[in-house]
Amino acid sequence: MKTTEPPVPVPAPVTKAGPAARGTPAGPRTEGRVLNVFSHGVLVVWAVMVVLPLLWAVMTSFKDDGSIFGSPWALPDSLHVDNWSRAWTEANMSDYFLNTVLVVGGSLVGTLVLGSMAAYVLARFDFPGNRFVYYLFIGGMSFPVMLALVPLFYVVNNMGLLNTLHGLILVYIAYSLPFTVFFLTAFFRTLPASVAEAAFVDGASHTRIFFQIMLPMARPGLISVGIFNFLGQWNQYMLPTVLNTDPDKRVLTQGLVQLAVSQGYKGDWSGLFAGLVMAMLPVLAAYIVFQRQVVQGLTAGALK
Repeated sequence: MKTTEPPVPVPAPVTKAGPAARGTPAGPRTEGRVLNVFSHGVLVVWAVMVVLPLLWAVMTSFKDDGSIFGSPWALPDSLHVDNWSRAWTEANMSDYFLNTVLVVGGSLVGTLVLGSMAAYVLARFDFPGNRFVYYLFIGGMSFPVMLALVPLFYVVNNMGLLNTLHGLILVYIAYSLPFTVFFLTAFFRTLPASVAEAAFVDGASHTRIFFQIMLPMARPGLISVGIFNFLGQWNQYMLPTVLNTDPDKRVLTQGLVQLAVSQGYKGDWSGLFAGLVMAMLPVLAAYIVFQRQVVQGLTAGALK
């Protein structure tokens, strides 16, 4: 008697499950790629719009006047370094540069020292009127400086500080303090209070705690707000125009305007572009050197 064996079951072919088979929609992933490409494209366009004028100004500063108007987009046939020396000596850019370094350097140090002390007190100590003083500084940020030019002129004149570099330094400090206090107050609040409390228990004074413990810990915030103040004070034109009319004590922005007027009549456009690049290079150098610290200071509050 014959017996038939049951048939051996054949396994079904294994197929790779696609996104639809797994039940995961492919839409969000595609939208993310499109958004990524779009954002990168916008950033590239923005970078080109910012970098090209800077490169063109640097390139033009090494041309002669004929090449500037004859072939403005072409590379210079030879490097005319005499444009820079002529702007530095004959146009008095060296004196303007020195005055600007003195004014901005003094005002930057004064702003950071006074602003950090005020911000530390407002952030760490509770006293009657704390919030009132804090909002008073914030109100100073919203006050337009143009409304204060006329009374500020008479106040500086009555104090005997008109047409002086130290008078301009004091005005720059007062102009930059509101933003500095606002920025550093929020930064000091993110710093751990346990370190300062431990130092106070060990017998350290408030002054020593601030200068030896809290101020070094606030270095990223100080660098960030210092860069912003440096940019604003270096490019300041309205305040020195009103408060500093002495030709021998002009700052760089006033010197550039004077150079544009005088060189415009002489036709020395190459010297004008050389002076423009001279005023632009310190700002670019400061940002390139400290760009990592600026980002670190801006994001420190979110990372704490």
